[in-house]
Amino acid sequence: KMVDPTLAEMGKNLNEAMKMLEDNQRKVEEENEKKYARKDIPGPLQGSGQDMVSILQLVQNLMHGEEEEETSQSYRLQNVGEQGHMALLGHSLAAYISVLDRDRLRKLTTRILSDTTLWLCRLFRYENGSAYYHEDDREGLLKICRLVIHTRYEDYTLEGFNVLYTKQPVIYISSAARTGLGQALCNQLGLPLSCMCRVPCNTMFGSQHQMDVALLDRLIKDDVEFGKLPLLLVANAGTPGAGHTDKLGRLKELCEQYKMWLHVEGINLATLALGYVSSSVLAATKCDSMTLTLGSWLGLPAVPAVTLYRHEDPSLSLAAGLTSSQPVEKLRALPLWLSLQYLGHDGIVERIKHASQLSQRLLENLKNLDFIKTSVEDELSSPVVVFKFFQEYSNRDQTSHAAQASTIQHPIISNERHIYDTFNQWLGEQLAQLVPASGVDVVELEDEGTCVRFSPLLTSAVLGTEIQDIDQLVDCLKMKIPVLTSTLQLREEFEQEVRRTVGLLYIEDLGWPGLGVVRYNYHSDGKDDDKQEKELEKINTELLKKLNELESDLTFSLGPEFGGQKNCVYIGMVTEDLDVSELVETIAATGREIEENSRLLENMTEVVRKGIQEAQLQLQKANEERLLEEGLLRQIPVVGSVLNWFSPFQASPKGRTFNLTAGSLESTESMYVSRAQGTGSTPPPTPTYSLAKQKLPGQKAFKRSLRSSDGLSETSSISHCDDLDKLDQRPPNLSPGQEQGPLEVERAEEQKEVAEAKTDTEGMDSDKSPPDCTKVEDQASER
Repeated sequence: KMVDPTLAEMGKNLNEAMKMLEDNQRKVEEENEKKYARKDIPGPLQGSGQDMVSILQLVQNLMHGEEEEETSQSYRLQNVGEQGHMALLGHSLAAYISVLDRDRLRKLTTRILSDTTLWLCRLFRYENGSAYYHEDDREGLLKICRLVIHTRYEDYTLEGFNVLYTKQPVIYISSAARTGLGQALCNQLGLPLSCMCRVPCNTMFGSQHQMDVALLDRLIKDDVEFGKLPLLLVANAGTPGAGHTDKLGRLKELCEQYKMWLHVEGINLATLALGYVSSSVLAATKCDSMTLTLGSWLGLPAVPAVTLYRHEDPSLSLAAGLTSSQPVEKLRALPLWLSLQYLGHDGIVERIKHASQLSQRLLENLKNLDFIKTSVEDELSSPVVVFKFFQEYSNRDQTSHAAQASTIQHPIISNERHIYDTFNQWLGEQLAQLVPASGVDVVELEDEGTCVRFSPLLTSAVLGTEIQDIDQLVDCLKMKIPVLTSTLQLREEFEQEVRRTVGLLYIEDLGWPGLGVVRYNYHSDGKDDDKQEKELEKINTELLKKLNELESDLTFSLGPEFGGQKNCVYIGMVTEDLDVSELVETIAATGREIEENSRLLENMTEVVRKGIQEAQLQLQKANEERLLEEGLLRQIPVVGSVLNWFSPFQASPKGRTFNLTAGSLESTESMYVSRAQGTGSTPPPTPTYSLAKQKLPGQKAFKRSLRSSDGLSETSSISHCDDLDKLDQRPPNLSPGQEQGPLEVERAEEQKEVAEAKTDTEGMDSDKSPPDCTKVEDQASER
């Protein structure tokens, strides 16, 4: 068949435009670089106009530009496939079709609208339904509310709000519904917030994310007694947070009893297209209306949401805005009409089925993991998986904890809940960063707290999530669980060590995902607050720098950018082999060393000035003593020279040296005597503190030494190996004239320690001795 040249040209132009916009690596000419260098600043409209290539180039620069350079790794544009191109082509076709003559336009739009509605009703098992297509997913519910108001208030068209004033309408929504939904409805309908009633979820039995039906019944009865009109109930087939479905069957019975309208929305409505549907979701087909968001489910960009509803009076639907007499309004369904035909029935079902399989794959793997608690409604067909890291109370009495569980505001339980929320927030961010194709995110639930959510119906079609991505997600989770458990167990030990260490102050920050927060407490000597704050900041900043210079697996930082404590050292996640006592000891010793150096530098000017003054006084006194010893005659110019020639005066030169370390003056006589004799004594080394204990080769700081399983003590094996290592470091060749005393003493001590080691290990199996230590002993015996 012949294709309309205009349509062919439109498709060709769209393909070229999409290729240009999707080509992130396209080289830009120098003219365009200069032209759009300041693209954020609006400029005047050019009089001569621009060609399509230049305009598309401008759009590409606005889409990518500097944002791609700054966040080249995290920035990721949605992958628009062939089905996405069909949806985008629909918007272009809608603009082209709108210029047709009215008769042809009416015929075409009627066909598009009827086809799309028929396909969706059959696909999602909603018989005899009508469809309303809208851009905002809340707009469909808003139109439904208008329809119900027109239906229940017969004089609403004539009297308006006066009818509502005499009998106030009430709209019921679940407390687990979308945030701000009730307020948005009241604002758009012009109703007071008192017309909105939030229904709590179950607290005693069943799912904690389902609407409490018994409580809803009591609320409706109370409103009826107060002269109000129960109007509409908004239920969930998949709550926004946990993905749970309300008891739609019982809610429908309740709505029929009070002549209320039942509207259902949620992600679980997508499973109506599958062959197997749970009974709880299947009950949604009996509701009065439902909203479908096909764009996220099928990965279709810029397609409208659809609200399916059943109503017999077309005039009221027209008054509520659900239908329109304008043919152009009906063209909203065109992008969806093209995309559904491109995917076909099998393609749509396959995408939804693939998302459900991803959820089941993750759920099966999570069941085999320790310390992971899942929250799913139906383990066989739940498209949303919510999980969290949770460790049982091993160090606390279970009975006492159960007695305190009823008191939610208990400080211990509150702090523990806050810590778990922090750790799960960190876990979700780590998983999203390590496996971005999984699409996991972090959600806040009222009862469970912070959890990690995997909702493939919202992300898999866009991100292209596959089974291997789920396996990679599980592997990353297995790597993070030991880190979380170790950090959680060592937090209390770290707090106790810091509190009993002089000079350190433990800072309790429940929002920090790590071992803890510590501050070196500066000892001020009567300084004002500003000076003390600056000195504290200087010491802790230098302490952080010194700790980061150590070769360890720990991360030290200044904490979060916002909301953290000042002048503190934040320690991140740790592993189970961390030596907490060594870590705290190193932090305290390093802080003291920095403080001492800081005080030394601070007092250096005053000490040097006083030392110079004292040296001048001592030198002046020594000069007067020398004059008295030489006598008066030696001071006469001519006589003194002759007298010195006949009888020279022997006087040792006297001077003063200033010891910066000790802060004292010393005589230079010993220096001159040692130089005259040609020998000098080596000054003692300045004592310094080792920031970390002596480690084995290849062992990083703050790691506990690995102990052998045979129970050898450290004095009999490890220390003995260290002594033998010292023997290997002695000079290899000694001349016969050199002293042998120290070496003989070392050998005697070595033989003594070897005998003690043999005594300690008597009765043990010889094959259990450490091989490295045995090898060193053999080498020593050969020598």
